[in-house]
Amino acid sequence: MPRYFLEVFYKGDGLSGFQVQDNAVTVQSEIQKAFAVYFRKDVFLTGSSRTDAGVHALQNYFHFDWEEEFPQKSIYNLNAILPLGVVIQSVRAVQGDAHCRFHALSREYKYYICNKKNPFLADRSWYLPYSLDETLLDICAEKIKSHTQFEAFSKRNTQVKTFQCHISESGWIRENDCLVYHVKGNRFLRGMVRALVGTMIKVGRGSIYVAEFDRILASSELSSADFSAPAKGLFLVHVSYPVEIFL
Repeated sequence: MPRYFLEVFYKGDGLSGFQVQDNAVTVQSEIQKAFAVYFRKDVFLTGSSRTDAGVHALQNYFHFDWEEEFPQKSIYNLNAILPLGVVIQSVRAVQGDAHCRFHALSREYKYYICNKKNPFLADRSWYLPYSLDETLLDICAEKIKSHTQFEAFSKRNTQVKTFQCHISESGWIRENDCLVYHVKGNRFLRGMVRALVGTMIKVGRGSIYVAEFDRILASSELSSADFSAPAKGLFLVHVSYPVEIFL
């Protein structure tokens, strides 16, 4: 049976996350509902990575199996059914054993912080009207790349076999009126990026020292980091795959 990767982007407002949940509106539930309405048959979607309620994505993926060649013109019709905040970008044929989660090479996130009140960024950034020591933020971000165990930055009740993540990029940049944390890795734990941001911000505000950040980074205690960074500032921006899985 042919397999396809479905590329989607979405605004997290009003959504209870990416993957389907009982009695909740999610990206997966809305797309499956659109398939059922248009094609009059169900589709089972497998997600590449979970995002929490309120988190946005410029790119994320599902894979699904379809009995016949998928009609590309139907993307327009499916998007017409979907709510405004969820958009199917593409549907591409892949190898029969391709898995959008396990074959992902890396994932990239950006977290946006705005220190000036801006109504056009209010739902897409963390409004933080305080001075931050960006030199200290840079020091902390650089330290993250040398670590591989991130128990302290994972929420409790997470079902993972390992807390090991390999971070290839970690740094603070400026984009327009926002201070942005950019991070890339092979995988991320539940709540990990927001916890990294929240804990670094405590250093940047002078609430804790870099030495305390080092201690938390090396800790094996779950959820000992700061998880206060709100979901609305977080974007999944890119998921990369080996080119050979695409037909």
